[in-house]
Amino acid sequence: MNRREFVFTGAAAAAVATRAMDARAYAAIAGANDRVGLGVIGTGRRATVVCGGGFVQDPRVEIRALADIYDKQIAEFQRRFKDHVAGAEVSVEYQKMLDRKDIDAVMIATPDHLHVQIAKDTLGAHKNTYLEKPTLHRWSEREELIKAAEASNVVLQCGMQQRSGAHYQRVKEEIFDSGKLGKVIFARAVWSNFPWQRRVIPNVPKPAELRWDLFLGPAPKVPFEMSRYSSWRSYHDYGNGLLADILTHWADVAQWMMNDDKPETAAALGGDFQLTGDLTNPDTVSAVVRYKNWNLNFESSVLSIRNPHPSVYFEGTEGTLDLSREGYTFTPNHGAPTRFDSTQSLERAHTENFVDAILNGSKVNAPVTAGLAASVPVMMALQSYWSHELCKKTELV
Repeated sequence: MNRREFVFTGAAAAAVATRAMDARAYAAIAGANDRVGLGVIGTGRRATVVCGGGFVQDPRVEIRALADIYDKQIAEFQRRFKDHVAGAEVSVEYQKMLDRKDIDAVMIATPDHLHVQIAKDTLGAHKNTYLEKPTLHRWSEREELIKAAEASNVVLQCGMQQRSGAHYQRVKEEIFDSGKLGKVIFARAVWSNFPWQRRVIPNVPKPAELRWDLFLGPAPKVPFEMSRYSSWRSYHDYGNGLLADILTHWADVAQWMMNDDKPETAAALGGDFQLTGDLTNPDTVSAVVRYKNWNLNFESSVLSIRNPHPSVYFEGTEGTLDLSREGYTFTPNHGAPTRFDSTQSLERAHTENFVDAILNGSKVNAPVTAGLAASVPVMMALQSYWSHELCKKTELV
């Protein structure tokens, strides 16, 4: 593969952000009586969490269409949300909902390797798009997504819900922007223990109603295996494991707080320390991402390592900050700690921000520029892991 320097210029970033978020004209016609007609593409675990915690809680949203490659999964989604999807049209191919004028927005919650292709289609159909993270599955996809976002005049929200957390925004303003931590040297990010990714999944014949060809999409054509379908994050063809699933979130938080989304080098090590079989992504990984003046240290395992709480822990010359989804603790070198506990639903805050942008023309908290920026350290760590070499930003392929 040829090595190319990644240059995400300010002009390109501004163009994407401006055009992707400038939905004021579209907002005037979106949703009858200010109700946003939503289509859900991929009705599995993640869609269940985001819809249950967010979209179905918002009276401005009406779920009007569902698409999934497996009818059993759609049936479970319908059962769980029977009071909210009774009139929703069901289809196997998501393209069907893109032709409907009453579908104002779509949520993409498919396996990672399908994200960009589907987003290109939804943006091309001028549908406001909530794109689950990670924004990219492969580094080479970024230009396609940038072009699709530039060409559309709709809202694009990336699924990094911390961006809509009130206590995250408060910490950014009151602690980081005011310099209370002094010079921050380390950001330590941890999150482990994912039982749904360490299941033993017996192989069974492919269910007749499951469209394996649509699941594979652009991935290599291989025979059906239930573990590849049911635990796709464990396979490099469909997801990038813990580095994409978890590091995306915490790298985004760290870069946002530090006002620095320009990693210089990354190194990652790990392996399958317990899980067996033909899984290709590691069950445990450690990564160090170096920025100009600080390091992001990341640890994660699907195994039953019990962190007290998943968080990003910032260490500065004037104090420390332990920042999690449940709140934060600021401990100055001199003085008493300050603790804040949050009960806010990040899913609801993030989906409400998306709907606000559609109806009111306000800005989304996680635009495509943020999604792409969070992908840079992830892609660098991935390249280091698979190449067994230090990855420089300028050598991303």
